[in-house]
Amino acid sequence: MVRLTKIYTRTGDRGTTRLGDMSEAAKHDPRVEAYGTVDEANASIGLGIAALEDGALKDTLLRIQNELFDLGADLCVPDRGKKLDWEPLRVTPEQATRLETDIDQFNAKLSPLDSFILPGGSEAAARLHLARTIVRRAERRAVELKDTGEPVSEAVIIYLNRLSDFLFVAARIANEEGRGDVLWVPGKTR
Repeated sequence: MVRLTKIYTRTGDRGTTRLGDMSEAAKHDPRVEAYGTVDEANASIGLGIAALEDGALKDTLLRIQNELFDLGADLCVPDRGKKLDWEPLRVTPEQATRLETDIDQFNAKLSPLDSFILPGGSEAAARLHLARTIVRRAERRAVELKDTGEPVSEAVIIYLNRLSDFLFVAARIANEEGRGDVLWVPGKTR
């Protein structure tokens, strides 16, 4: 259970922060950068939600916001093989599988694309496209962290990859189920 009684701790004043296992890390540490980017993606999804009417898409995005907190917690507590005094929160493969189901259900409402689309259209769609690009950055940060030899769950990377796909579909749904998509016209301004 999380209980926040004091919002500032002053530990960041020295340019460091504590990970979930209470180890200290620099604020520019690749792990902090990875879960910080997940937090940024979550905030961006919140902007998309704010521009949506109530319904299945909004409900799904609210669930995803909660799952992104789980994912941030997973990244914040590196699995270094040591027994901890508590069970750390970990992303599960089932969460990515649920995203695949969501993608399939929402994508079934859309007509196939014959062109790439520009990130825009309605306000909600534009915000969800922005969230998609931030999730892609979070995925790159997580992969980079893993490539440096740091422990990162495969489930985290897979979830982020599926989430960016979901947000692409979600943006199209927010664009009047694709009718408001803005198509890319290659070489249009040459």
